[in-house]
Amino acid sequence: MYTAKAYSAASKTSPLAPAKINRRDTTDRDVQIEILFCGICHSDLHQVRDEFSSLMPTVYPIVPGHEIVGRVTKVGPAVTKFKPGDLVGIGCMVDSDLTCPECRAGLEQFCPNMTLTFNSPDKHLGGTTYGGYSDSIVVDERFVLRVPANLNLAGVAPLLCAGITTYSPIHRWGDIKGKKVGIVGLGGLGHMGVKFAHGLGSHVVVFTTSPDKKEDALRLGADETVVSRNANEMQKHAGSFDFILDTVSAAHDINAYLAMLRRDANLTLVGAPQEPFAVNGLGLLFGRRNISGSLIGGIRETQEMLDFCGTHNITADVEVIPIQKVNEAYERLLRSDVKYRFSIDMASLKSESALARLETME
Repeated sequence: MYTAKAYSAASKTSPLAPAKINRRDTTDRDVQIEILFCGICHSDLHQVRDEFSSLMPTVYPIVPGHEIVGRVTKVGPAVTKFKPGDLVGIGCMVDSDLTCPECRAGLEQFCPNMTLTFNSPDKHLGGTTYGGYSDSIVVDERFVLRVPANLNLAGVAPLLCAGITTYSPIHRWGDIKGKKVGIVGLGGLGHMGVKFAHGLGSHVVVFTTSPDKKEDALRLGADETVVSRNANEMQKHAGSFDFILDTVSAAHDINAYLAMLRRDANLTLVGAPQEPFAVNGLGLLFGRRNISGSLIGGIRETQEMLDFCGTHNITADVEVIPIQKVNEAYERLLRSDVKYRFSIDMASLKSESALARLETME
């Protein structure tokens, strides 16, 4: 066991602050990683503030972060996939039972015994797992991903959650080359959906409530934009989409988008509004339309996504911040004041003067 630097929250009302945490020594199949960048996901904020208490109560202190990019510093004797110096990534999971039907199908995210990167029971050290707002982490090699060396590492970090969350349903729906694909919302998830749909060769249409997002949508790879509050614009596209990815977490009328689908087409949810949807059954029956959900992706598919990004030079649009600005970033995230994801430069955690100054302020 060794000590690592991190930022943690002591309660749901506490700011994230400097801390020291324990990490396990590498076992036979473990990879020790120096964390270079860690993305900020909206679920980090929810978990820190215990807003998932009914589903996943937060155990404090909590060290969030599951969009991790780093460099291998040490490997266990049985590790075969990685060596010191390799660029790697860690996503939302760090372990599973590897034997259940879900794991055998390469869908570890649905394993009933899956271990999350943070706020899950830690079978090695006891307590709970600590995430990527830290200078290092130790993970079983089976949950470590290879990062293409040609990509900007700060922009790679959000691929480990926002990237796979949008890539998986788009890719799983089938060959979308030449097909008409809609992306609902242009935020942290939506902007990745646009990039993947464009990279896979589809005709991409962005649905947004904000007319001023049109220019950015086109820059990201969209072919058209539709202001969803404009009934005439919506009507022009009725019944014409092969696939729609809904990335919006705020309450909205899903029936308006179901009406955009062709026969047998699909709308997949990756946003998670807290209020239940009121779905008009007739909107599904007429046209034999489908609605589904999707949750990140398995390890194999996540590696496939990273390789695709390497080939097509796809990364998230990020604003890079030092760890000392993480609490400010959380407040800005609530205001949607970022294009489109925050990525923490973890080198800032090594600044002893900054660490000491913040410790004095506590």
